[in-house]
Amino acid sequence: MSNKASEQTYWLGIDLGGTKILAEVYDQDFNLIGSTKRKTKAELGQEAGIARLLKTAHDALDDAGISKDNLSGVGIGCPGVLNLQTGVLVKAGNIGWYDVAIKKMLEKEFGVPAAVANDVDAGTFGEYMNGAGKGASTVFGIFPGTGIGGALVYQGDIFRGSKWTCMEIGHFQVVPNGAQCGCGRKGCLESVAGRLAIATAASAAVIRGQAPWLSENVGSDPARIKSGALASAVENGDKVIEQIIIDACTALGQALGGVVNLLAPEIMVIGGGLAEAMPALYKKHVEDAMQPKIMDALQGSCKIEIAKLGDHATALGAAAWVRKQETK
Repeated sequence: MSNKASEQTYWLGIDLGGTKILAEVYDQDFNLIGSTKRKTKAELGQEAGIARLLKTAHDALDDAGISKDNLSGVGIGCPGVLNLQTGVLVKAGNIGWYDVAIKKMLEKEFGVPAAVANDVDAGTFGEYMNGAGKGASTVFGIFPGTGIGGALVYQGDIFRGSKWTCMEIGHFQVVPNGAQCGCGRKGCLESVAGRLAIATAASAAVIRGQAPWLSENVGSDPARIKSGALASAVENGDKVIEQIIIDACTALGQALGGVVNLLAPEIMVIGGGLAEAMPALYKKHVEDAMQPKIMDALQGSCKIEIAKLGDHATALGAAAWVRKQETK
């Protein structure tokens, strides 16, 4: 490194996910200088998972060639229910973590201030800082995956409740008395447009003999029908699969039209594996469904962009978020 570590400012960002833990180190200009990723391995339990998280973070510092003494702050994007006042991860059912005082734990481990954010909030903040939403004052992010998460960056701040995260667009009811959602209610957006809903519909198409490429190359197990497989099926002529995805995009776009009327964001960033695997298809059909739902006065006020940062969004956003808290 050309400059002495003591003369630099470094920020550590962590993305705690259901399948992976990614830790990245950024310099004062938010250039990525170190990174480490490993599997979450939720089956090992909470205590082992926390040890893996801390090990990943330390390895990222090693990769960057700095020690924890050179850090100015550490941010983490987490799934599940967070108490934002206390920095406690209350419940992350997909990894089996409960009541983890994650802010205090990180501050004790690294000796610097820590900030805890919802993973979608952090991902959207990352796209606002250095991705598809850069330069805008108001950015709404939506990340269709197994569920569908939403987040709003308003004039440089993550929009949040006094204690909890918000913008749970995945639980907008879009089909009265529709399919059961994981939240316990019926007809939520993610029960129609989430990856699990799409994979389940694609599985049924395989069983009915309507998706020959997917049948031959992947099979009918919804757990194996991931974003890349769906994109390949569309590319290889499985028209029913394409229509399933278009239908999901239509539901998504109709919901987003209401979001434009409510929040008037300049940019709507769509992220997640599905959109990033099929960017042209997603952008076209979401936009086609969204525009008729937008009131006349706001027509043309909001652009749709596909997320640019990929796996880096949440870690970068978490690092940028703790910097913002410490430089206010």
